[in-house]
This record gives sequence, structure tokens and C-alpha cells, in this order.
Amino acid sequence: MIHALARWLAPGALSAILLLLAGCAHQPAAPVACAPQRTCAPCPNCPSPVKPAAAPATAPSTSAELAGAPEATSWNAVEGWGDDDPSAAFPALQSSCTVLARQAAWKAACDAATALGRKPGATTARRFFEQHFVPWRLANGDHSAEGLITGYYEPVIKGSRTRSDTYAWPIHGRPDDMLTIELADVYPELKHLRLRGRLVGNKILPYWSREELAQRQDKLAPRVLLWASDPIDLFFLQVQGSGKVELPDGKTVRVGYADQNGHPYQSIGRWLVSQGELPLEKASMDGIKRWAQDNPTRLPDLLNANPSYVFFRELPNSDDGPVGALGVPLSAGRSIAVDPRYVPLGAPVFLSTTRPLSNTPLQRLMLAQDTGSAIKGAVRADFFWGPGPQAGHEAGRMRQQGRMWVLLPRGVTPPGLR
Repeated sequence: MIHALARWLAPGALSAILLLLAGCAHQPAAPVACAPQRTCAPCPNCPSPVKPAAAPATAPSTSAELAGAPEATSWNAVEGWGDDDPSAAFPALQSSCTVLARQAAWKAACDAATALGRKPGATTARRFFEQHFVPWRLANGDHSAEGLITGYYEPVIKGSRTRSDTYAWPIHGRPDDMLTIELADVYPELKHLRLRGRLVGNKILPYWSREELAQRQDKLAPRVLLWASDPIDLFFLQVQGSGKVELPDGKTVRVGYADQNGHPYQSIGRWLVSQGELPLEKASMDGIKRWAQDNPTRLPDLLNANPSYVFFRELPNSDDGPVGALGVPLSAGRSIAVDPRYVPLGAPVFLSTTRPLSNTPLQRLMLAQDTGSAIKGAVRADFFWGPGPQAGHEAGRMRQQGRMWVLLPRGVTPPGLR
């Protein structure tokens, strides 16, 4: 089939096919109104979100427009370093170390972190980092030090294992008839792209859009995992890529990204703005939910404005956070998604930004444990707020400017300098 596909992907058709099929899903960043789906979930690269299974870091980039050279700095130059309690990030650090300790460059620092326990205290933790790590200031291609900091979260929605008038919206598993084709098998230069489609006779066609899937729901019924009570909550579960479903008996089921239909993500917030239904400043997650409640007859138009559709799989339940691209559970308020071309997955990162829609400083030690298709560039991060509605409220409003320092073991240099 690959050789047949190579003939099918004639030069003139390739760009059109990519537009239809190369979508990766894993979801957004900042205000939902303008956030692209945040990640290519943990498919071999993704998330996310999110994203299952560990994903290898992508190759370092030499593209000047994405990042300037990282600069080793003193701890005094790290804005807010003395104001945070770095011991609060130790549980997340030790999670990272379950992966990083396999690398010789990280083993000594990880062994020392493990020996201190999960809560060593602020003074001990600060001394540990200053002894074992060097802070590297990250910069953009124009050498500026500030970049976009957005937020994401783990939704918790109402659902059931059986369909009813209350629980009428399907949470689909991956369809059996969807093909996923790695383009690198045909075009090595497209190693980060994949096609999703369906086989009709001897042709591969784009897989069904969101609207087409809704029309074919009965044929997909065997692949329904659960039934959600609210279509907008389900939509944002798809945008985030993973979450929890609370059943009528109070128990919860965790679901994670399984695949995506290959259609590009389109913001329904932006659609509402373009239709004159909401002003830009109100096209947030809360604003979209209110509009949907006030306009139930137009709900299909709203949802179908985004042809992308995410399929889920049921994951083992636990009290831990969702698993990010590193392959470890995310920690609320201490995990971020980064671009692994510039920040190694698992590394500590000191983030200096502000709280959503405010000038209140948010300066703390984070762990780079996730990634996403919208997270591009050196000074760029997605802040994981945790589970539930309040976390979603904060994530949906967060679109701040911030600075970042990646902390690397002594003797280790950032990807941009290799």
C-alpha cells in the first residue's frame, strides 16, 4: 500500500492532501477563542493531553526565527528565584527523574534529588538546585527574552456508560476503519506528519469530519466508550485531549487521547467572533458555554465549525494527573508543556510570568513534562493548572507574557547550542 500511496501522492496533490489529512490533535493553549488545538497528542510525538506514552524529543532546530542562543546566567539573574519554594516542585522533579536518570548526564542530579525525599524544605531544595544545575536564559530569534505563556487543564465532565436522554453525547473510541499513514515512509522530509484517511475501493480518502461523524453515529456506535451529558463539555474534553468522566454513582473514568480524524482544528470561539455572535473579549470558554446555552438550536453549527474530532481510550484510573509527553503524570501548577527542540523534556524550568488577566507575578519552578503542536519556540510554554472547572477557568483566561530559564545539570548544554 505504501508504494501505491507514493504514486497517489503526486507532487501536485501533496499540499492539498496535507491540508485535509495531516492534522495532529492535542490541544490548546490560551484563551479558547484563539487557541489552536494544543497538542499532537502522544502519538509518537505527542498531547497530550493529553498525551499518553513517553515521546522522544524532536531534533534540535537551527532555525534563527524560532530561537536565539541560550545564555548561561547566574542564579541572581533568574527573576523570582528567591521568592519561590522550589521544594514544592520536588515531587514533579522526581517523576521526571524516573525517565531522566536513564541518561548519564542526569543521573547524579537525579540520585541526589531522590536522596532528599519528596519535601526537603525550601532552603535545602534551593541549595540542591544551585549546587547541581546551571540556569540558561532562553531567547527568541530576535534575541528578546519574553514569549507567550498559555494554560491548559484536565476537564472533569459528567457522563455515563449507558445512553439516555440525560447522557446523549457519545465519547468515541478510535474507529476500526481509520487509516494512519506515516508520511516518512514515503517522504523522509515529512517525518513529523501523518495522514489519516479511509479506504474506499482502491482509494484513500480523507476521514470523516465532525459533521459527517455525527451523521454516521449509528455506524460508530460499537466504538462508543461513554456518553456525556453536555456537548460543550465534551468539546472541551476533546480540545484538551484527556480528562475524567464522572459517572452517576460518583465514580470517575479517566480517558486519554487515542487518535484524531486528521482534519485541522478550527476555533469555535473565533467562529463566534467572525459571525458577530460574541466580541473577542467574551469568546472565552465561559463565554462559549453561555452562548451555547442561549442558542441550543444553533449548537450543531457551532460544533461543526471545527471539523477536527478526537477519539479517546480508557486509561487506568488514579489520583495522579494525566500522563504527559514525557510519560509521567502531570503535576497541577508545576508542569508545563514546552517545545522539546529547545527545552529537554523532563528538565526543570523557572518560569516568570503573571497570573491570568492580571499583573500579579507568577514565578515558580516548573517541570517540562509535556509538549503540544501549538507550543512552538524557545520562550513558549503551556501551564498545566490541574483538573476541574476552576482549573479550566484559569487556563481559559491565560495568555500572558513570560520569561523562561531551563535548568540543566552542570556540563550539559541546551539543545540550541549542540
